[in-house]
Amino acid sequence: MACVVFRFAVYQLKRFVLDGQCEGSIGSIYTEEMMIEKIQVELGDRSYPIEIGQELLPSLGEVCTRCGPPGRALLVSDSNVGPLYADTAVDSLERAGMDVASVILPAGEATKCEGRLFELYDHAIEHGMSRYSFVVALGGGVVGDIAGYMAASYLRGIPFVQVPTSLLAMVDSSVGGKTGINLPQGKNLIGAFHQPRAVLADLDVLETLPPREWRAGLAEVVKYGMIWDADFFAFLEANREGLLRCDKEIAARIVRRSCEIKAKVVRYDERESGLRAILNFGHTLGHAIENAAGYGEYLHGEAVAIGMDYAARLSARRAGLDTDVVERLHRLLTDLGLPTTADGLEWTDLYAIMLRDKKSVRGKPLFVLTPSLGRATPCYLCEEALCKEVWDG
Repeated sequence: MACVVFRFAVYQLKRFVLDGQCEGSIGSIYTEEMMIEKIQVELGDRSYPIEIGQELLPSLGEVCTRCGPPGRALLVSDSNVGPLYADTAVDSLERAGMDVASVILPAGEATKCEGRLFELYDHAIEHGMSRYSFVVALGGGVVGDIAGYMAASYLRGIPFVQVPTSLLAMVDSSVGGKTGINLPQGKNLIGAFHQPRAVLADLDVLETLPPREWRAGLAEVVKYGMIWDADFFAFLEANREGLLRCDKEIAARIVRRSCEIKAKVVRYDERESGLRAILNFGHTLGHAIENAAGYGEYLHGEAVAIGMDYAARLSARRAGLDTDVVERLHRLLTDLGLPTTADGLEWTDLYAIMLRDKKSVRGKPLFVLTPSLGRATPCYLCEEALCKEVWDG
């Protein structure tokens, strides 16, 4: 049975280089008097800060001024987040001297579509936005993705700032510059790499996050433990109750550590030519589940949780992962209230969708597998018979 992998020795060398050289330049800086954690995503002239803390949203205008984008701004939010936080964001931008227009999109994954994208273009043109204007994405992953892609493609690219309001967006989608929209055939098939000028993660907004959305975000947090940091995974296991209570100290720690890990990976491989693919652990099947069930039936993090549980079992069969780790992951996901199965979905439908995924190669879906806890290899092509056997359990 054919299985194509990146050579693990080379991968381990890359990890050594990353851990040895990147920690100092990307590690957190704690500014006690401001209660802000700062992490720098080092990408040369595209570098930008991630600011994590409390009561940060009122400083949005100041952050945008420091980043350089002047003039007109288009604030993009959704029907869940906009009524709560758009006024504060707009007020901050206007106090910094900016001319702001707001767009409130319907909440939900279905918004990441061509029609809503062109709606944003129309608003930008009506607002007279030029290459000296910028976009602010105030919301979760859906808002960040579509607003970021609008910024990447409008006038061949204008600046944008990410203001994530969900846990999932704070720990994952707001960092790294992936932007895009969905097509009926698959998730994120249209998109571009377009780095933000800054990421502003105000932990206070998590207080209004629905419990289901919080739990969905935890799936991406667990992912970082599985692919990169075994000690972090153990921390999550030891703090299950605090995670479910949305404890603020724990929230700050998991957002910080997740962003540190992603910043390191993005620094080394900005456009996913190799190492960055490990961030897709659980996503090959997860994206297919979202599509097959109809966007919105499963939240992204829920689908990723199912995909991670599956990828761990596939890892045990193909990459040598200890079955004890498979069981630990399954227990942690279950204890955090996340699904590990997708009842009612047909394997043939899921497999067909995975073949259309942008990560498929030579007619086979591409999986990220974990040979051991805290390590991942990003390029496994497995035969359908094995994939289905693992799916059937």
